[in-house]
Amino acid sequence: MQRLNNFFDFRINPSKFKEGKLMKENIALREPINYFLCPKFEKTFSFLGKKWNGLIIDVLLQEGALRFREVARQIPKCSDRVLVERLRELEDDGVVIRKDYPNSSLIEYSLTDQGKELAPIMHAIHSWSEKWYPSTGS
Repeated sequence: MQRLNNFFDFRINPSKFKEGKLMKENIALREPINYFLCPKFEKTFSFLGKKWNGLIIDVLLQEGALRFREVARQIPKCSDRVLVERLRELEDDGVVIRKDYPNSSLIEYSLTDQGKELAPIMHAIHSWSEKWYPSTGS
């Protein structure tokens, strides 16, 4: 019998079930099957889960196009060096676009259509975190 347990498949011996429930002492008997997450799923979580990326995306979703200093003000704990690195990575991933204005030193960062499609996901994360993480007061 095979069951899907979160993101991992396990082979479970049906004789180890008692009244429809797996007995605690038999949990260790699970045999992992060779399994890997979908590469697209892994890539998405690696870029969304990278420190500061989620906050950068959220700031640009809420504020729209911003200059570097404006983004930095919104995320004060992120160093300028790391912020530059993350913005470049998000640009390379097609989530952020950097717009240079001719005859000016003005540079703005905004979300691409691909980045804007993250809005419902970010909203869901906000809702989930409001429900499950108590207010820290900071």
